Amino acid sequence: MVIIKMMMDLNTRSIVNYLLLPISAVFYLLSFVRKTLYHIGLLSTHNFNVPVIVVGNITVGGSGKTPIVIALAGHFKQQGKKIGVVSRGYGGTHIQGSLLVDRNTSASLSGDEPLLIATQSDVLVMVNKNRTQAVRDLITQHRVDIIISDDGLQHYAMGRSVEIAVVDGEHRFGNGLFLPSGPLREPVARLKSVDFIINNGAQYVGEYTSKLVPKLFINLYTGVTQPLNFFEKIVCHSVAGIAHPQRFFDTLSELGVLVEPHAFADHYSFTEKDLNFVEDYPIIMSAKDCVKCRQFTTKQIWYLHSEVDLDVDLLTKLDEKIVK
Repeated sequence: MVIIKMMMDLNTRSIVNYLLLPISAVFYLLSFVRKTLYHIGLLSTHNFNVPVIVVGNITVGGSGKTPIVIALAGHFKQQGKKIGVVSRGYGGTHIQGSLLVDRNTSASLSGDEPLLIATQSDVLVMVNKNRTQAVRDLITQHRVDIIISDDGLQHYAMGRSVEIAVVDGEHRFGNGLFLPSGPLREPVARLKSVDFIINNGAQYVGEYTSKLVPKLFINLYTGVTQPLNFFEKIVCHSVAGIAHPQRFFDTLSELGVLVEPHAFADHYSFTEKDLNFVEDYPIIMSAKDCVKCRQFTTKQIWYLHSEVDLDVDLLTKLDEKIVK
């Protein structure tokens, strides 16, 4: 019965996707025209005297960009560079002008990903719906050496020195259709024009492989850290409001956690009530989710701290491009 239901759901989604194809055609046409207008100069691209690295993708949904942004910020910070990160602050309520995000900023204002970057990398993070203005403000107000844009591959008004496209190693490009029939924001051929392609979680020819590596558990209330085997054979509420929650649950299972899964929508705004479970098990969340729960955290809430291992060859070639 379960298999039959899954097949029916798949068939329903397929039918809906094909019904939406006319809208996808319009989306593709508009995006093509817009890109062409920038290419021929009828729409202006603003270039800067500071290197701008765009870390984006050609699909919607989580491909693992933000941990890569954090890793790159750490890489350049180790070189003594002053780093700025720009984001449009998806999910946040900030609308007008630039917002400088720090660890005391509310996630509801800035969005979860900018706050996560500011908290984990301790670099300047600027949120603005207009990324170009955010870059300008980081340069003029804070005199940064390098700027990294979290997403923004399609924000052609913002000039860039380097383009990095992140590809989800598991889902790739979905059904290969454009929004809203599929996940594509740009054609797959767009990848031919970027400087680097990072594959999140798999190996493909011509793509650098990255992997999110679990490091330790951190208690959100006390800051106490514990090794990865701390929750082995212990039943825990596993909470994830990310694009692919099952991936997070699987990671915890691989660490020996007896997972009681609770999946929420990506960028979900948690309330205290959401975490009031009947069973008094420990609660383990992703780091991105935890930044939204600081106001009502308890000693029961933990998060899994993970870091991206980037290819040394990629970092070497990226350094060479930035120097140029």
